[in-house]
Formats: sequence, structure tokens, C-alpha cells
Amino acid sequence: MGVALSLGCLRVPQAGIWIAVRSLMLIAMWICYYLALPNLSLSAAAAAYYTLPIFITLFSAVFVGDSITAKGWAAVVLGFVGVLFILRPSAGDFNLYALLPLLAAMLYAGAMILTRTRCQSEHPVILSLALNLGFIIAGGIAACLIWQLPADMRQGFLLSEWTAMGWSEWVSMGLLAASILIGSIGAAIAYQNGPPAMIGAFDFAYVGFAVLWGIVFFNETPDLIASIGMIMIVGGGILSLRQ
Repeated sequence: MGVALSLGCLRVPQAGIWIAVRSLMLIAMWICYYLALPNLSLSAAAAAYYTLPIFITLFSAVFVGDSITAKGWAAVVLGFVGVLFILRPSAGDFNLYALLPLLAAMLYAGAMILTRTRCQSEHPVILSLALNLGFIIAGGIAACLIWQLPADMRQGFLLSEWTAMGWSEWVSMGLLAASILIGSIGAAIAYQNGPPAMIGAFDFAYVGFAVLWGIVFFNETPDLIASIGMIMIVGGGILSLRQ
């Protein structure tokens, strides 16, 4: 049985183009999200990103044909009001980087709908392998391009130079690699076998952990208005689960 499972994982995928598109969307999603983190608190970025169940609900209606109930529309409205509470676009210190987690949420939602509609028959290991190969290829291309840039342009999150890595950095990289591998396989299995709107709502545990780790590691405590916005977004996710 184990040999049969291994051979099944290694077969040539039938939805190769869609797997590639899915991988590109997820790579772009992570770039957008990580690009926002140096300019936002972890909790604010996480809350803005976790409008994704709202987008999944909307995309499910548009691309899959799922109907949106009154609770579903209430979830959409509540989630977007929560985003406005966090981003506060009328404030003088509005940060355009705050829009990047929203773009990341849209990309992730689209990728999960694609998983459900075009990649459902593909083995989750194949989907995860394609994604991680995409990371390697994108990283290699980016490294070559950055190496060609003048020294004064190699700055910031995307364009900074390579730095020396000690054993602790390599251990951290290994742990992160294992975590993303487990997460990508688990997400592929979940979205292949369950309603996208329902599975997406369970992702909201990330918001709570982001607030907790922001306080513990970065001394980031969200203010009252941002906290209300986070509660609204989580409430919207719960409504999308119950519709």
C-alpha cells in the first residue's frame, strides 16, 4: 500500500497549468504579506490578511456558484467594516502598506478556490511540491536579479543583500521550511475536501496567535479601535462559517 501511495504521488499531474497558476498566486501572496510586515504591527497585518474567508465567500459565489445567504452578506459587511477600523484610511498616518495584506488575502482566496475547482483530483503532496519548487525558482531568479543591481539599490525587504548565516539561522530556516511544508499540505487537503467558506473560517486562529506573539515578541499592543476591528473581522468569519 505504501508503494502504491508513493507511485500515486509521483504520477504526472493532469492539471499542470492550474497547479502552476496556483503556486504563482501563493508565491505572490507571501511576498505581499511579508512586504507589509516591516511597516505594520503583526496583529494589524494578520487581521487585514484574515479577511480571506470574506473573499473566499465572495469568490465561491462568483466562480463556484455557491449561494450567499443573509448571514453571508452580513459577514462580508462586518469584515470590511472591521478592516476600515484597523486601516483607518482617513487618518493622517494611513500606511499604504496596509493594503498589501488585503491583496494577499485575495490571492490566497483565489488560490484556494482554484484548489477546489481545478486541482481537486491532484495529490496534496504534488500541490505542496509544486509550491515549494516555485519558491526555489522564484528565489533563485530574484537572487540573480538582485545580484546585478548597484550596491546602493540593494536595500529593503525585497532587494537587500545576502547576509551571513550561523547555525541558529539555519535551524530557524529548517523549522520554518518544515512548518510551511506541513501547512501547505494540510491546506491543500482541507480545501480539496471541504467547502471553501467553512475551511477558511477556521484559519482565524491565526489572528489570535498573531496578537499574542506580537505582544510577547515585539511588545505590540493593538489600540481599542484596532481591537474592535479585529473582533469584527473574526465575527465576520464566524458568520461565514454559519451561513
